[in-house]
Amino acid sequence: MMQILKGADVVASMNEKTARDAEALRAQGVVPTLAILRVGEREDEIAYERGALKRTELVGIQTRQITLDEQTSQEVLIARLEALNADAGIHGVLLLRPLPPHIDDDVVRNLLAPSKDIDGITDSSIVGVFTGEDSGFPPCTAQACMELLDHYGVALAGKRAVVVGRSLVIGKPVAMMLLARNATVTIAHSRTAELAHVTQEADIVIACVGKPQMLGAAHFSADTTIIDVGINVREDDSLVGDVDFEAASAVPGVALTPVPGGVGAVTTSVLVKHVVEAARRSLV
Repeated sequence: MMQILKGADVVASMNEKTARDAEALRAQGVVPTLAILRVGEREDEIAYERGALKRTELVGIQTRQITLDEQTSQEVLIARLEALNADAGIHGVLLLRPLPPHIDDDVVRNLLAPSKDIDGITDSSIVGVFTGEDSGFPPCTAQACMELLDHYGVALAGKRAVVVGRSLVIGKPVAMMLLARNATVTIAHSRTAELAHVTQEADIVIACVGKPQMLGAAHFSADTTIIDVGINVREDDSLVGDVDFEAASAVPGVALTPVPGGVGAVTTSVLVKHVVEAARRSLV
């Protein structure tokens, strides 16, 4: 029988714990605070910011919004970012991206202090994922995959996991995080020969290749746990994942995240969890 791994259940559990942790920090005189730095008026960034604000309010995190004009120079943006780095009252910084084309993303994002990089966008944070150090935080979407697996009690040690996707945002970090939990990990991608033969051998498949409904029933064996990270917009404006949900649902015993309502729903909860953790680390 197929099991749907709903993100809402994970979100509820995470938010409850994060709210308790935030309250405990406030009792020690530390108010977990997130700064959201946005350049321009992109609708998708505004929507993400709005969602982050709702979640921070829900769990008791204070927020500070900084919005700059789209024509803001790189020098001005860097100055604002460095001011946030130096502000002991700010525990996490969410730099909304992509940045306008006249700004060098690599330069700017890597100026963010790793200790405040709650979305895992700096090279230092990514290196930390690969080395197992806690200098920063893993990318929120990669961490959301792990939160889903843990919430639903999916065993990782000794299991075979296939990550279909190789980006630095999701594919490679989540592969390292699975490896750190003693899974045996294969990284595949859109050009992997005989991909279905590779994924059929897996106990766990993380689909993050960015191609709508690329993986169907033929890619999975019975009792596979499937985490679908893909968010693809069809011509009718509906959202689909990288997995053909209907087709995969017919495979006996699979457990599968929906799109929407799966990984994406958990990502913002990971973000606020990281803010509280950054605030806790500031006490050390």
